[in-house]
Amino acid sequence: MPAETGMTEAQRAEASKAVERLAAEHSARLYSLARRFCGSSDEAEDLVQEVFLQAFRKWHTFEGNSDPRTWLYTIAARACQRMHRKRAGEPSRIASLDTPLPFDEPVIAVVADDQDDALQQQIRKEARERVEAAIVSLPEDFRIPLVLKEIAGFTLPEVASILGLEEGTARSRVHRARLKLREAVDDALPRAPGEAPPPAYPEQTCLDLLEAKQRALDRGVPFETDVICQRCRSVFSALNVTQEACHDLAEGEAPAGLRDRLSKAIRNSARPRE
Repeated sequence: MPAETGMTEAQRAEASKAVERLAAEHSARLYSLARRFCGSSDEAEDLVQEVFLQAFRKWHTFEGNSDPRTWLYTIAARACQRMHRKRAGEPSRIASLDTPLPFDEPVIAVVADDQDDALQQQIRKEARERVEAAIVSLPEDFRIPLVLKEIAGFTLPEVASILGLEEGTARSRVHRARLKLREAVDDALPRAPGEAPPPAYPEQTCLDLLEAKQRALDRGVPFETDVICQRCRSVFSALNVTQEACHDLAEGEAPAGLRDRLSKAIRNSARPRE
């Protein structure tokens, strides 16, 4: 690929070295996130390469005045949207989740924290597998904000800035996506023994508590209140397990050879035109 025509040879060399350093520091983490953005390993590798080639081409726009991680993920989100091809069966919108609490279910899920360590580990392992599969099934407009917030660890204002959204829109998309993942996790949880008690409060009260719980998850702070009924406690526990599973997915290693592939691509892009 030809070098950026607006850069001198010295500037190309400087940009190449700088972007290679960024690739060495961020490529493994970015690949892990790209897997969730794209849904496949091959597309994830292509996305990571495109991110660092774009970073090289746009190096003159990055003057160290912002966090390089935020800059790279902004490039990644936009590149993913350009590269994305709608998968067969992928919904164009997320189903309504206005009533996500189990108001009418006779039996509800166990509260994970109340179980012994062995069962908690089993729950966490299965939750991770279910969350990973469920993320891929989310529409892109919900998947990318969710990945940036729950896996990459950006704040909601940062997610909104990266995606060019209003903060309220970013929050709504993350909340709805998180609830969709909770449904997948809830299906993996053992059922609590006996019939669940009837709802203790009107539905709107539980929905208000759910919104408060979501905002606590957004901020990474505990949500404590004395008015949670058993049904809400079960839902909130599944939300905790969901968030933990997302955090687990942030870990991982880049495929063998990806670093070399990136270095070669960056250096080739830096070569002056003949």
